[in-house]
Amino acid sequence: MYLHLGQNEIIPERRVIGIFDLDNCSYEKRTRDYLAAAEKEGVVLDIAGGNLPRSFVVADHPYHRQIVYLSQLSAAALRKRAESGKLE
Repeated sequence: MYLHLGQNEIIPERRVIGIFDLDNCSYEKRTRDYLAAAEKEGVVLDIAGGNLPRSFVVADHPYHRQIVYLSQLSAAALRKRAESGKLE
């Protein structure tokens, strides 16, 4: 199955490592450090379409160790899409 992350970005569900809420996770220093390191490595894709990102998805990638997608969709909405098993 596939997961639609928003802004025409679709990834295979098997590649998803985690879906995280930016509001809750951004308080932690480790999360900020992780996102800063990913940005420095060039593996962050902002797919929020100019909107404020509400969540981030960490995914396995064939050419990188991991890739981070910043999405305008909430973590709850992405989780529901993943659990439904349907491409929305």
